[in-house]
Amino acid sequence: MSQQRHGVTPGNTPGDRAGAVSAFPDLPEATIARLPEYLRALHNLGEGGSDTISSEGLAAAAGVNSAKLRKDLSHLGSYGTRGVGYDVSLLIEQIEYVLGLDQRRAVCLVGLGNLGHALAGYDGFASRGFKIVALFDADEAKVGEEIQGLVVRHIEELGRVAVEENIAIGVIATPAGAAQAVADVLVDAGVTSILNFAPCVLSVPANVDVRKVDLAIELQILSFHEHRKASLTALPGGRSATAGNQEAVGS
Repeated sequence: MSQQRHGVTPGNTPGDRAGAVSAFPDLPEATIARLPEYLRALHNLGEGGSDTISSEGLAAAAGVNSAKLRKDLSHLGSYGTRGVGYDVSLLIEQIEYVLGLDQRRAVCLVGLGNLGHALAGYDGFASRGFKIVALFDADEAKVGEEIQGLVVRHIEELGRVAVEENIAIGVIATPAGAAQAVADVLVDAGVTSILNFAPCVLSVPANVDVRKVDLAIELQILSFHEHRKASLTALPGGRSATAGNQEAVGS
């Protein structure tokens, strides 16, 4: 997943709720990307009955090394307690605050093809602080269809509904050729955060944050790794590439 822009972050002064943040200078981009992974792991730990967790335990659950995790959490003012670790519920609250998840974000979804249908029916959004409040499509055959209790509206209503529903995030799941026009309508309606599943780059104002998800690109990256692994399995004559490299180094 790629990102075109961002902006957030911390501070830790007495009186901050849950010791969280009072100001938002920029967090390192890599830290921002890992915070949702920590939050997912913490929710799983909390649901499993854990009240505290060591940095090593949380790092393993999130799939990162413990030194990186401790550095990331230090940006939030969270250092844990020696011999005890981190308070799970407190750390959840701190990360949710930094990510802005202490308030429910209204989301609209544009494009109800196969991917759009799957996204509209995904239950995980609500449990993580997001509510899809409106669905849009340009296909008259899809307008009026009900999905998860929401009726698909015509895309011509997008600008008006985005303002009425105070939509914070727009999700674009249209074909590439329609994505820019949809982004323009969202921006005109005051939406400044867009999640783009269309295989194209959007042109948006500097104050608009765009996250791009291109599943084909992710598969192509995995294809590279498959190709690389296959190329390393053997050299002419049956020798492994690793062995060949070691011989070259030792010669």
